[in-house]
Amino acid sequence: MTVRRAEEKDIPKILDLLVQVDMVHHNARPDIFKGPATKYNADELRVILKNEDTPVFVCTDDNDIPLGHAFCIHKQITDNSVLTDIRTLYIDDICVDDSARGKHIGKKLFNYVKAYAKSMGVYNITLNVWSCNETAMKFYEAMGLLPQKTGMELIL
Repeated sequence: MTVRRAEEKDIPKILDLLVQVDMVHHNARPDIFKGPATKYNADELRVILKNEDTPVFVCTDDNDIPLGHAFCIHKQITDNSVLTDIRTLYIDDICVDDSARGKHIGKKLFNYVKAYAKSMGVYNITLNVWSCNETAMKFYEAMGLLPQKTGMELIL
């Protein structure tokens, strides 16, 4: 298995993975998530893949077929009256194909993203995880992430 920057040829598989991510959330929270759906379409993915501020990485099998992806976004707050000026790599989306779970692909992707973030000189890696996605929460905790803040809701 290899982790590399995603390319345009990966778009069909990335779209499939995005549906899988959506369905995890839809099954847990159909009141919020439509299903099946994708966060981005093929045209939007082409733009994202070309942008240095939105790197996307894929973990591929021996035939160069993506088994998982990690969407990242470089973020930086500057000249804020309260917050310090730090550079963050935000993981917008991470997914391992249903058929490839249990092969440590998520760990391989996360470690690659972590090494990439260090090489870019960012201060931290952040992400959001839905509390209904217990598997993801446990995975991120196993990767060493700790809660930074908590979003809360009251359904009316």
